[in-house]
Amino acid sequence: MIVKVFGDKKSLSVAAAEQASAALRGAVRAHGRTRIVVATGTSQLEFLDALTQARDIDWQRVEMFHLDEYVGLPISHPASFRKYLLEKFIRKVGITQYHLLDGEDDPQKVIRRVGDALRSAPVDIAFAGIGENGHLAFNDPRADFDTREPYLIVHLDEACRRQQVGEGWFADISEVPRQAISMSVHQILQAREIIAVVPDARKAHAVKLCVEGEISPMAPASILRSHPATTLYLDDESSSLLSPAKLAEFAAAG
Repeated sequence: MIVKVFGDKKSLSVAAAEQASAALRGAVRAHGRTRIVVATGTSQLEFLDALTQARDIDWQRVEMFHLDEYVGLPISHPASFRKYLLEKFIRKVGITQYHLLDGEDDPQKVIRRVGDALRSAPVDIAFAGIGENGHLAFNDPRADFDTREPYLIVHLDEACRRQQVGEGWFADISEVPRQAISMSVHQILQAREIIAVVPDARKAHAVKLCVEGEISPMAPASILRSHPATTLYLDDESSSLLSPAKLAEFAAAG
């Protein structure tokens, strides 16, 4: 795993978007199209904004998959990740091939339908974040590292649900759904390249576990270290608990 540390969220986001746009253009040149997975949440806003401004990407050749969504939440709700993707990404760039997870439909039907489409061909690039509890997508601790299903119906832990309140998506924890549809850890790792965008001080503890702790289902994002082509983008705040030796190692690697 390559780790890059920037002074602030803005510079982190621009750099990650530059890598992402280069990867998108390269995949289209190599394969005639590209398939991507897109993350949501507050931490991804500036990154996606920078990516939507990238030039020379043929978005008509991009097929997009949805990382996770709440079960039972209407698309009109401010916290709906379908609403987020449509407003912050899909409509901005004009993607016409996309697979959203409909949290209002029968979740078993949704995971079969979107999962079948996802497994039909390789994914080139996955964009990801890391939760305050170390989750990857909505795979909270203890995450299932073994299942080969592309999507799961998961139960959200209290730390995850409190994060959603803290980010302003819900007024109170009682409003946060207890279940979600999540891409599995194994499926995320099938992407040829993973770009993880993780700014902010509130993510510092999770980042430390991911980078310096054991690879463990109790720190789900730690599994990114097993992937051959992951780049983790941090800012000074999210990297603040990493050891000086680790930070020096990342700086020396460029």
